[in-house]
Amino acid sequence: MTGEDTHSISSPLPPTPPPALEEPYSIFDKRQKALIILIVSTAATFSGFASNIYFPALPTIARDLDISVELVNLTVTSYLIFQGLAPSLWGPISDVRGRRVAYCCTFLVFLGACIGLAETKNYVTLIVLRCLQSAGSASTIAIGSGVIGDITTRAERGGFMGIFQAGLLVPVAVGPVIGGALAGSLGWRAIFWFLAIYSGAFLFLVIVLLPETLRSIVANGSRTPASRIGSYPLHFYQKTTKVLWSPEAATSQPAARKRIDVTGPLRILVSKHAAPIILFLAVYYAVWQMSITAMSSLFAAGYGLGETQIGLTFIANGAGSMIGTLITGKILDIDYRRVKTRYENRSAQIDRGEGGDTSVRSEAGSDDSFPLEQARLRLIPLFSLVQCLSILLFGWTIQYPNRVHIAVPIVSTFITGWTAVSTQSIVMTYLVDIFSDKSAAASASLNLARCLFAAGGTSFVMPLVNSIGVGLAFTICAIVQVVALFGVAVQWRFAAKWRRAEKEKREG
Repeated sequence: MTGEDTHSISSPLPPTPPPALEEPYSIFDKRQKALIILIVSTAATFSGFASNIYFPALPTIARDLDISVELVNLTVTSYLIFQGLAPSLWGPISDVRGRRVAYCCTFLVFLGACIGLAETKNYVTLIVLRCLQSAGSASTIAIGSGVIGDITTRAERGGFMGIFQAGLLVPVAVGPVIGGALAGSLGWRAIFWFLAIYSGAFLFLVIVLLPETLRSIVANGSRTPASRIGSYPLHFYQKTTKVLWSPEAATSQPAARKRIDVTGPLRILVSKHAAPIILFLAVYYAVWQMSITAMSSLFAAGYGLGETQIGLTFIANGAGSMIGTLITGKILDIDYRRVKTRYENRSAQIDRGEGGDTSVRSEAGSDDSFPLEQARLRLIPLFSLVQCLSILLFGWTIQYPNRVHIAVPIVSTFITGWTAVSTQSIVMTYLVDIFSDKSAAASASLNLARCLFAAGGTSFVMPLVNSIGVGLAFTICAIVQVVALFGVAVQWRFAAKWRRAEKEKREG
């Protein structure tokens, strides 16, 4: 054996490189996620504030502009129409250009509309600017849902969506109280000056505190965009996060950029594996909004309440909404973990029987065969039936104000708010799960359907009540809601199979 051979044999082996750091789904730690969720939840309050703060002032605006209450109610209808249409534009923009860009544009539109509404002198200007105001505020819900989809995994998303839904429902509780107090003391125009100041101050906070989260731009938050609006304040979050991450990791590279597709929400809306559940929720949301819209006139006529008192009657509805969605969010996370554990155990048993690789099987089946409908939609029938009963209670008790104490219909609105928003939270979380790569567009499609249905419902609720009575009108609404449950049954039975077939078609 030569010296060269000996040297070659005795040479030490190169050191084994350390294992690569596994990249997290998101580099934002818990406190950073909490701040981001707080910001987007506050942003979502603007849609509700602009809608609900307005209700107690409807009779006053009718008198001041010398128009009928029915015409003023049409401003509610027009607001809901644009509330449905606007996210179909801003949602796809936020899915491509970024969340911060979309937020800044929508708040500028909202701010300008509020200033104009505070100075309006006639009905035409009022209805036009209400449409513009809706276009600026409504998209905050879709964009916020997109942000939550960017930074959370499925296992934790239910709880965060519950917090988000609770935040956007704060206006349902306090909006009418503030609106009634402002209209009663300073006049109805003060409502819009309040919204203008609120939106201007919050726009500043968005610019200073909210990082870009769109995964096609910043990946899991580890990539800093070249643009100033995208890089600030993201680099501060990167420096202060407690999550371990590697800037050089390949997985931190962003996904391919997409083009703005304003028809995306419409395609989601008509897709067979989403349409049944979306249409179901649209019906339930419409009936809820019909009851809220009718409350001001019914309480004023039946119980002789003034503006401030009418505003106070909305607290129960808002409180039920906030409490319900917080509890439902936690239940969603528990349900998801329970179903996931049972699914993984069953997969492990199958793999042991077949001698396969458990980890591979579990990972491969996580999206294609995981029973997502069981994990997310189990509670919908319960909430739906309770909402139907609360709508019946509201209609038949408020029809007889001389016989029934006002507390009874108010309690019914608490139950309606609880169940309506819990159902909405479940469906929105489910849609973000199945359309995780276009979560804002998915939220926009849901928003489009529910707002258009609500616009139609609120436009004829008072004529219907005046023609056949409150009790019978809301009985019809409850019957329609029961029929709409068929959509949930279809979703539960066929949605998973339809998703797999569509995936196979795309890959084939």
